[in-house]
Amino acid sequence: QVQLVESGGGLVQAGGSLTLSCTVSGNILSANDMAWFRQVHGKERELVARITKSGTPLYIDFVKCRFTVSRDNAKNVVRLQMNSLKPEDTGLYFCNTWLLSTRVPWGRGTLVTFSS
Repeated sequence: QVQLVESGGGLVQAGGSLTLSCTVSGNILSANDMAWFRQVHGKERELVARITKSGTPLYIDFVKCRFTVSRDNAKNVVRLQMNSLKPEDTGLYFCNTWLLSTRVPWGRGTLVTFSS
């Protein structure tokens, strides 16, 4: 059974760092480009970063040079290293496959929030 479990979120201050992890079960990781998405309350999920099967990372402009996406197929994990965090990075972060046609049930996500 395919399952996505996100972890690593938390409460941070501006300029801080977090590393999010997505544990992927169900033997789908090596066959798929993976992606991280963010959802802000009341809005749809939006793409944050993508990593291809071969390990090439791609980012939206807002997170370039601050976020790093990586994958470890042997450990069934996809990670998102987030540096220089900004309040605008707040949200519930999810991982899933990149292609809509291969999308699996969403996990619960992991929450990134800012302290004032």
